[in-house]
Amino acid sequence: MGYQAHFRVWRGPSDGALRDYTVEVNEGEVVLDIIHRLQATQCPDMAVRWNCKAGKCGSCSAEINGRPRLMCMTRMSTFERSETITVTPMRTFPLIKDLVCDVSYNYTKAREVPAFAPPEGLEPGEYRMQQVDVQRSQEFRKCIECFLCQNTCHVIRDHDDNKQAFSGPRFLMRVAELEMHPLDAAENRPEEARGEHGLGLCNITKCCTDVCPENIHITDNALIPLKERVADHRYDPILRLFRRKKD
Repeated sequence: MGYQAHFRVWRGPSDGALRDYTVEVNEGEVVLDIIHRLQATQCPDMAVRWNCKAGKCGSCSAEINGRPRLMCMTRMSTFERSETITVTPMRTFPLIKDLVCDVSYNYTKAREVPAFAPPEGLEPGEYRMQQVDVQRSQEFRKCIECFLCQNTCHVIRDHDDNKQAFSGPRFLMRVAELEMHPLDAAENRPEEARGEHGLGLCNITKCCTDVCPENIHITDNALIPLKERVADHRYDPILRLFRRKKD
């Protein structure tokens, strides 16, 4: 049985405002359904980004009642019927209009991560890995690049000037995935994580893990182990002696 819900949605560019709407809600619907109904019945010029409506494309990221979430995976049944539901764009990225942000920062950072480097002389199809190594990196490959972790990371959310020096949890996780890959031949990924990607700015508050819709343990399984490898690479006396002899 349907009911009338109260929505407060951000409209306009960065100098816009929240506007109140009353809209019909039916059983089994998600927030994205309601935004689409608003487009169809009251706001034909509302800008919203979406694609699969199945929680796999990462396009419909927004902040719902102040929490970064996917609109297509946020069920209306999780809210009280009398509750006013506030939908705003991701706060960390420049706003284009309504619920659509300019997330090009993330693509810039993605291009700064060097690709997988296979061992010399090893041809495609000859790669061999232990199953434990496959499983460890498989978790990181579940990422749908919704950028909710980037949005909630206070290092760039609250300090815009950090964006040049800090790649954010999504791309530090990518560096960690490559660093943990047993066949990756690149030797300087820990130093790249510390230098080019600003790993030292991360203070492991786990806010990125809390909002991940794929339940990836970004902090525990990627960022903390990467910090440990950086510490080993720079300060372990045995490793430093080994590198000196190798040079």
